[in-house]
Amino acid sequence: MEILKNFGVNPILLGAQIVNFLIIFFILKKFLYKPVLELLKKRQVMIKEGIKQAEESRVKLEKVIIEEKNILRQAQLAAKKVIEEAKQESIELSKQMNDSAKKQTEKILKDATEQISKESLEAEKKLAVQASSLAISILEKALSEFFSAKEQEEVVSNALRKIKKINPV
Repeated sequence: MEILKNFGVNPILLGAQIVNFLIIFFILKKFLYKPVLELLKKRQVMIKEGIKQAEESRVKLEKVIIEEKNILRQAQLAAKKVIEEAKQESIELSKQMNDSAKKQTEKILKDATEQISKESLEAEKKLAVQASSLAISILEKALSEFFSAKEQEEVVSNALRKIKKINPV
């Protein structure tokens, strides 16, 4: 004991400090440590749920992108089919018009040569206008599902310019 006194340690104060330390340790463990651990566990669960939801959202987004690509492919195929059908119809109409014009020219060769050529030109112009309007109508219907009204107007106006360059009315 005397050694402790030589070092300036009071055994009663040392015992009191140890008891105080244990009381504070118990209070902190009971009222601070456990609630903080529970708060950290809740936070960890929330983070795991957030990560899980983000992963689910990413998977859903990928599915939507794949579905969108499939829809676009189908729409492109349908548009190509409609355009091909329109071409075939215009070819058939053109053939029919030519046959009709030939029959008329055989019947009235001398008197109606100029009149037949005028009617043939008018019919071709009408056919071009009808084919153009049919193509524009088909284009508008096909674009209405995929583009906004402004984008549709731009695409249709570009198509009209190209058609007018090919078939000036």
